[in-house]
Amino acid sequence: MKALHFFLLCAAVFLISVAAVAQTPQFPIVKGFGGIYEIPDATERPDGTLEYKILVDLTSPSEDPKQISRFVDNVARLMNLHGLAGVTKDRLKVKVVLHGGGIFALLNDENYQKKYEVKNPNLAVFEALEEAGAEILVCGQSLIARNLKTADLWPGVTVAHSALTTITTYSMKGYIVLKF
Repeated sequence: MKALHFFLLCAAVFLISVAAVAQTPQFPIVKGFGGIYEIPDATERPDGTLEYKILVDLTSPSEDPKQISRFVDNVARLMNLHGLAGVTKDRLKVKVVLHGGGIFALLNDENYQKKYEVKNPNLAVFEALEEAGAEILVCGQSLIARNLKTADLWPGVTVAHSALTTITTYSMKGYIVLKF
């Protein structure tokens, strides 16, 4: 009888684990990217009544240039996690400044293909982020250091004087800075 109880307990734990893992990813703000999952037991959640001002400092290059950068996708996850918790799109102000090795994620398809021999998988994510209200910026200093021009990049990007001054300016405007 004890063996049966043990077996039933193990089966229940297994089924609960499978159910948690088998959830369908959700995309409440950034459609199609940055899939996230509801955590029913979570008591620590974003406050849907607050306005969130977030500046993502993205310097990390893609680990596999043939795949969507996990750092770019993580921006979509950030926005979707807030949305799932009840923060509306109009209360979520997100700016992403790319510099250093991170700027290659912004290359247009032609230039990305020259560098990595594939079309840029990140462009669809940037378009979805822009549609969701995020502003994408690139460090002008990083462009010069890498001999790139604005014409080499995804057309939705805004060129900033520098990432350093963008970070200090938006910090003074109440944005919190997250480093990716």
